[in-house]
Amino acid sequence: MTETVADHVLARLREWGVEQVFGYPGDGINGLVTAFGDAKNEPRFVQVRHEEMAALAAVGFAKFGARPGVCMATSGPGAIHLLNGLYDAKLDHVPVVAIVGQTARSAMGGSYQQEVDLQSLFKDVASEYLVEVNVPEQLPNALDRAMRTAIAQRAPTVVIIPADVQESPYIPPKHEFKHVPSSPPDHPRASVVPPTDELARAAEVLNAGRKVAMLIGQGARNAVTEVREVAELTGAGVAKALLGKDVLPDDLPYVTGSIGLLGTRPSYELMRDCDTLLIVGSNMPYAQFLPEFGQARAVQIDIDPRFIGLRYPTEVNLLGDAKSTLQRLIPLLERQDDRKWRERVESGVTRWWETVEHQALLEASPVNPMRVVHELSLRIPDNAIVTSDSGSAANWYARNLRMRGQMRGSLSGTLATMGAAVPYAIGAKHAFPGRPVIALAGDGAMQMNGLAELLTIARYQELWDDPRCVICVFHNNDLNQVTWELRAMGGGPKFEESQTLPDVSYADFATGIGLRGITVTHPDQLGPAWDVALSASVPTVIDVHCDPEVPPIPPHATFEQIKSMTEAVLKGDPNAWHLIKQGIKTKAQELLP
Repeated sequence: MTETVADHVLARLREWGVEQVFGYPGDGINGLVTAFGDAKNEPRFVQVRHEEMAALAAVGFAKFGARPGVCMATSGPGAIHLLNGLYDAKLDHVPVVAIVGQTARSAMGGSYQQEVDLQSLFKDVASEYLVEVNVPEQLPNALDRAMRTAIAQRAPTVVIIPADVQESPYIPPKHEFKHVPSSPPDHPRASVVPPTDELARAAEVLNAGRKVAMLIGQGARNAVTEVREVAELTGAGVAKALLGKDVLPDDLPYVTGSIGLLGTRPSYELMRDCDTLLIVGSNMPYAQFLPEFGQARAVQIDIDPRFIGLRYPTEVNLLGDAKSTLQRLIPLLERQDDRKWRERVESGVTRWWETVEHQALLEASPVNPMRVVHELSLRIPDNAIVTSDSGSAANWYARNLRMRGQMRGSLSGTLATMGAAVPYAIGAKHAFPGRPVIALAGDGAMQMNGLAELLTIARYQELWDDPRCVICVFHNNDLNQVTWELRAMGGGPKFEESQTLPDVSYADFATGIGLRGITVTHPDQLGPAWDVALSASVPTVIDVHCDPEVPPIPPHATFEQIKSMTEAVLKGDPNAWHLIKQGIKTKAQELLP
C-alpha cells in the first residue's frame, strides 16, 4: 500500500511522541482523517465540539505537560476557528502546532468553496513559523521545523497542507539542489547563562538591599529550589504573577500570593515598601503594581531578550534561563541576617489568609463565590491540576486558592479569553490521565462553549486512569466581571440587556449526558459537594448558585474609590443596596483585628 503524505504526517507525529491530536473533521482534511483510520487512530484523534476548543485543549495540554500540543482543522471556517486558541498560545508563550487543510492546489485562486488566504490569516499568530506544503518532498522538514520551532520559541506554529497534497504519494526529499532534508525528531536543550561580570553586578544590587522583593512568573518553574534559596538568603518576600501561581506553594510563609488587579494585599504591600526587586521569568504587564519608579533597584532574569527591562527600569538585566542563572548567582549572594523585613512580610501573609477566610465565610445570597474556592482549598488533592476561566472566577482562583504540594494551575493569562477552563481541563486530562483536574468556570463561559465540551469529557472519560474531572460553575446569571468593570471603571450601573444571562441548570445538563451533577444553593452544601465530586468515579459538574454582588475588590482599592463606585451604582443599578452592603462587609474584613 502506497504511503501518502497524510500517512507520513501521522508517522512523523508518532516519532515526535505525539499521542493525541485535538481536532474537528472537514473535507479539507479528508486525507488526514483517512490516515488516522488506516493508522488505527495512532495518534488518537480527539474530537472536540469546535475548532477553537481544539486549539485551547492543545494549549492546556502543553501548559501542563512537557510536550507541544497539536491541533488540527479543515480549511476555511475550521482554520479561522483555530485563531483564538492559537493567540492564547502566542500570548502565554505555549508550544502548539496546528495542522490545517487547504483547498486543492488546482482550485486555488479561483474563488473556490472555503478558499481562504491562510498565509495571510496565520501570518501574525504563527509568526515564528508558518509553511504551506505544496509538494510531498517538503515533508518531513516542514513538520519537523514546526515542532522544533514551537518548542524552542514557546510559540504556536502552523503547517498548511492542501487537500490534494494530503492524498498524494509521499516522496522523501532527495540529496540534490532545492531539496531540504530533515533530522530525526529530538528535543535538544541548552543552558543559557549570563557572563560572570553581569552576575557580579546583580549580586551587588541584591546584597545591598535591605527590603528585597521577588516577583516570579512561569519562567521560574524549572528553578523552584533556586528561587527558595535566593529568598532565604536575601530575606525576600515572593510575589507570583498569575501564570506563575503554581511555581511556589502558598504554605511557604514568605510567599505573598498573586500580584496585580487580581492580587493580594501582601503582594501589593511588598512592592509598595521594598527597596530592591528581583524579577525572575515574569512579564507581568501591570507596572502600577511594581515599586514606584526610582524607589527600588532592580534585577531581571529572563530567557527572552525581548522582555528584558520591559516593565520596570531594571538596573541589571541577566539573559539566561532561570535555573542556570540562579545557580551561578547564589554563591555570590550574602545572607541577610537582619530579618525584620522578612518577619514583616510573613506577618502580612498570615493576616491576609485570615482575612481571606473571613471574607469567604461572609453571608451572601445565596452563596458567597469566595467560599466556593475556600472550601476547595481545604480538600483539594496535592497533585490536582486546576484550570480557571477568565471573568470573576479568575479573581477567586487568584486570591482564594492555596497552592500546595505538586498542584498545578493556569488560565488564559494574557489574552484572558472566555471559555478556556473546560478545554484546558480536557487537555490536562489527556496530558495527565492519572491526576485529578478541576475547572473553575463562570456561567457565561459555560454558555459560550463549556456546555458543549462536557460532551467531549463524557466521550473520553474512559481513557483516564483517574476519573476525577470536576467542572465547578459559578452560577450567577451575570457576565459578572464586565458588570463590575462597568461599575468601577465605566462609572455606570449594570446594563441588564447586555449583562444578564438566561438561566439553565448545569447540573441537570451534566446528568443528562451521563456525568454527575450536583446543585448547590446553600453554603452548607459546598463542603459535602466538593467531597462527593473529589471522590466520584465519574466526571462531575458542581452547579453553585452564587451571589453576583460579592465584589472582586483589588487590594489597592480605598474606601474613597468604593464610595465613587457606590455613587455610580446608585444611579440605577437593580441591586444597588445589596451590592453596597456586600462591598462594605468584604472590605471591612481587611481592617478588622
